[in-house]
Order: sequence, then structure tokens, then C-alpha cells
Amino acid sequence: MIEPVLHGYYRSTASWRVRIALNLKGIGYRDAFHHLARGAQHDPAFRRLNPQGFLPVLEADGAILTQSLAICEYLEDKCPTPPLLPGDAATRAAIRALAQIIACDTHPVQNLKVLTRLRALGLEEAQVIGWARDTIDDGLAAYDALLPPPSGDYSVGAQVTLADICLIPQLYNARRFGVSLRWPRLEAIEAACLEHEAFRRAAPEAQHDAE
Repeated sequence: MIEPVLHGYYRSTASWRVRIALNLKGIGYRDAFHHLARGAQHDPAFRRLNPQGFLPVLEADGAILTQSLAICEYLEDKCPTPPLLPGDAATRAAIRALAQIIACDTHPVQNLKVLTRLRALGLEEAQVIGWARDTIDDGLAAYDALLPPPSGDYSVGAQVTLADICLIPQLYNARRFGVSLRWPRLEAIEAACLEHEAFRRAAPEAQHDAE
């Protein structure tokens, strides 16, 4: 694979997922940073790259790839080891379901675009933050409830999967919005993940555009 370019932002949890996946698979990449809080996602040049105006975008092997889960599955197809979706069909479905709780049902409802629209509708800042906090709380509660019985240190078994790649950035957002973390197993999974250099290198504070 030719060295890909990852368009991201240090605090974008969707970009963070892809950074973890690239690191786990040992794929080197170049960063292209876009400051979401300053509106870089509205720049016409970026909109030509991704008309949605969302991060991340991965330029790889002549393709322009969007949506973090789609990018992670692309990386899985290109570099199967270590697998992000191990096991049989039922296990892989369980991993995808957990990942989608975060990436499809939780994060999009509390992201910058939604919170900006809530403010534009006249909600007080405390209400906006409360919306994000409640959304994350609901998502993490569902994630915890749907975890399979423990059979290793991670969400599904004894190795990192796509589910963990989605969980760890969402726990960061949970703390950022003041969610009371009441799920010991999720915190234990987080601790196990953070033993990996791939996760530590992907963290927001380790990025060159961190503030």
C-alpha cells in the first residue's frame, strides 16, 4: 500500500478510530489536519474531497475513502493481520453491532454539527451539554449491556477488535461531557487497550495539531 494520507482533527473521535486501526496494522500514513472548531470542514477545497464535510477522509491507493467504519473495513481487507473482525460470522456480527452502537447511534447524535444546530435553535448551553451527556450515557449503557460474557480483556474476546477501536474514543467524549462512568467493565477494557502503543499514539494529545 502506498503511504496513505489521513485527513483528520486531533479531537475528532471518528478520525481517532482510523488512527488506531492504521497503528494496529502497522501502516504508516501522513496527516492532513482540518480544524473543525474553526470551520475548516466548510472550506470548498475540503468539500470537493468529501461533500459531507465530515472527517476522517483517507486517500489511499488512488481512492478517496470516507466514513470511519468503511475505512477500517478497507484496511481490514488490505491488511488482514492483525484482524479487527476475527472469529466466525456470529462473532464478527457481534463486533460490528457494538461498533455501530457507537459510530452510528451515539457519536453522530452528539457531534459538533448536531450541537451547533441545537444552539442555533435557541437551546441554552447547559441544555446542549445535557443533550450530549444523555446521548453518550444511553449509548455506553447499551454497549455495556450487549457485551458478550467476558472471555478476555477486550470487548469481544482476547484481542482488540473494531468494537474497541470505537469504544475508546467515545469514553474520551464521555469524560469531556461529564458522563458519570458507571461501567467497570468498560473502564477495564479501556485500561487493557491503553496498554497498546497503537492506542497511545492515536490519542488526541499525541497529535501534531493538538491544542
